[in-house]
Amino acid sequence: MKLEVIVLPVSDVDRAKQFYDSLGWRLDGERVDGNFRSMQYTPPGSGCSVQFGRQVTQAEPGSAQGTHLIVTDIEAARRDLVSRGVDASEVFHCRSGYACRFPGNDEPVPGPHPDRGTYGSFVSFSDPDGNSWILQEITQRFPGRVQGGTAYGSPADLAQALERAAAAYQDLEKRNTQEDPDWAQWYALYLAREQSGEAQTS
Repeated sequence: MKLEVIVLPVSDVDRAKQFYDSLGWRLDGERVDGNFRSMQYTPPGSGCSVQFGRQVTQAEPGSAQGTHLIVTDIEAARRDLVSRGVDASEVFHCRSGYACRFPGNDEPVPGPHPDRGTYGSFVSFSDPDGNSWILQEITQRFPGRVQGGTAYGSPADLAQALERAAAAYQDLEKRNTQEDPDWAQWYALYLAREQSGEAQTS
């Protein structure tokens, strides 16, 4: 069972369409039938899409709050949003952990997580109706959080993962003076374990 679609309540379909177009999300399709109108967009690399339109939901416009988008570089992702004209917050983290994304839970602190801990850095923004989004930086999943094969949302995500693997492999080479004929297998296992949250082996 996989999450397929999140429905966003909006008051102006054309305005919402313009906003999600500006994010660079893929327009999967539009359906019109009388007064009914439905649009579906998918963020880059996402297996889940969003839908909005007329007569799509009875929820109050702007009531979809705190939907998370996962990124591997929070600062680069914020720069991309700002370059697209999005009013994005500054990068922040939580003073006591990972629970300050919503008012009253904790105090947000400016800047990324001090040790750049995975799951610990955020950026927030909203669409024109006030439906809110949270960018969350995840560089390594906690154990058991990913099922299925290893996959990356974009070439940039894969490149960053390869850079992390290369840095780890350089540390390994310093300890081992002999050439490793199985270096490709080592890289493959490193990338798979990083996504699944398994402990890395030396």
